[in-house]
Amino acid sequence: MSARRAQRARRTGETDVSVTIDVDGTGTADVATGVGFFDHMLTLLARHSLMDVAVRAEGDLPTGSHHTVEDVGITLGLALDEALGDRADITRYGSALIPMDECLVQAAVDVSGRPFCAVDAPLPFGVVGGFETDLLEEFLRALAINARVTLHVRLMAGSNPHHVIECVFKAVARALDAACRVDPRVQGVPSTKGSL
Repeated sequence: MSARRAQRARRTGETDVSVTIDVDGTGTADVATGVGFFDHMLTLLARHSLMDVAVRAEGDLPTGSHHTVEDVGITLGLALDEALGDRADITRYGSALIPMDECLVQAAVDVSGRPFCAVDAPLPFGVVGGFETDLLEEFLRALAINARVTLHVRLMAGSNPHHVIECVFKAVARALDAACRVDPRVQGVPSTKGSL
């Protein structure tokens, strides 16, 4: 199988983002977005998905972290889509049920080529380390739509916003790892249609 790596960039009047991803990595992260908590979450995403991820982002942070977080999600999704190529030989489906302190989060992924995102993780509005809590869903939607995956996330227990967000990132990472994994029993694209 050829290397599943990609590099993508996105520049707008609000942000300048570059992302490099290696799906078959070891979970290393080199991240700098200017949003401390978001950097921590992206590092967790890399670590628990076992994908190597590098992210550089400059954004209009005095207005809040919305544009930076969303544009990183878009760019990371585009890079993941490109790295997966025709999605041949992969498991395709992945799920994870992750506990963290009082939190329990379920994430399920279908690397289907059909973008969809459903997030049921209600949080009160607040700011955690420069990261507005309502951006959790914005990031996940941007990632899923641009990676062309179906993503479902459900908060089953938990109330601490820091813990909930962290638990979500870990669950999504583990689900992505399972779904993107190459399975030697799979020959070609894992679909009766012959394409994803």
